[in-house]
Amino acid sequence: MADTTANLNMPFILPSQAQKHVTHNEALLRLDALVHLTIVAELENPPGTSEEGACYLVATAPTGAWAGKTGRIASWQDGYWAFLIPRAGWRAWFAASEKLKVFSGTLWLDIPLPAIGRVDELGINATPDSTNRLTLASPASLFNHAGNGHQIKVNKAASTDTASLLFQSNWTGYAEMGLAGNTEFSVKVSDGTTWKTGLSISPSGRVSQPNQPAARVYRAGTSFTPTAGQQSGFTTLALDRGGFSLGVAVGGGGNRVVVPADGVYLVALNLAVLSSSGHATSLMLNATQTLILMNGAAGGAQMQSATGIFSFSAGDHLTLGHAGTAQLELGAGKTELSLAMLQ
Repeated sequence: MADTTANLNMPFILPSQAQKHVTHNEALLRLDALVHLTIVAELENPPGTSEEGACYLVATAPTGAWAGKTGRIASWQDGYWAFLIPRAGWRAWFAASEKLKVFSGTLWLDIPLPAIGRVDELGINATPDSTNRLTLASPASLFNHAGNGHQIKVNKAASTDTASLLFQSNWTGYAEMGLAGNTEFSVKVSDGTTWKTGLSISPSGRVSQPNQPAARVYRAGTSFTPTAGQQSGFTTLALDRGGFSLGVAVGGGGNRVVVPADGVYLVALNLAVLSSSGHATSLMLNATQTLILMNGAAGGAQMQSATGIFSFSAGDHLTLGHAGTAQLELGAGKTELSLAMLQ
């Protein structure tokens, strides 16, 4: 029969042994150190003072009473250092790092997570909560393939719910993409308060830009005969998307059309003439610059149209300039101006 136990190397009380209490107490001290083992710190040199029963992991190149004891557990017991050789599978609480580790036979390692597990909340370098049950704080995140591909799935319970990616700055949302309240894929942006949809794709694949500036304007009424040298405007926004507006009144009637945003615009001007003795109609930028000039022939009813691509700034305004004499037909589909921002 061996003199010590196989795993913890505790001494047996042998037959006819004198002072059996010494052997018994030595075994109790060893158990007291190893059961619920706590490593105060990993040190090269013994601490100046230590509490009774305190355990340390002896680091590389120890000196003094720890010389030659690298990798062992030093326990201060009854005024001397007792040394324990760790075995594979031992667990210890490392107080300095606040981690529970297991000895592999060579190194003390963090206890790994189970291959399959379930937790109600998980934080990676962050604190989760009941809403953000998975929380990550990291410079980057990597989702790699296993096989040939990789999918990120964001599911929602009903079509009126939201399944999206929200982008924030200082915890205020400024951009969002996904299925927001319907089954159309959309990209939305915000100034921190009001949300606008920049892009929307229907389930049939049709793409729309509901806030891309576009307008169709005309002047209500039946007809009017502008005075040569005057400018005129429009009264009705038949299509108003992206913030076009009607500005101040113009001398020849109607109002200026005010451009909402900087950009390049496609412009189309239609002119319905009931009669003319020779006239010219211009599309004017800010009342001074001619963008489009259409000269009409003397005679009866005629239709004229012209298109162009122009660069506008937010706040620019458009009017019609008139020369000669003509009677213009008013109303939707008659004399009207159409604009659409290209970029």
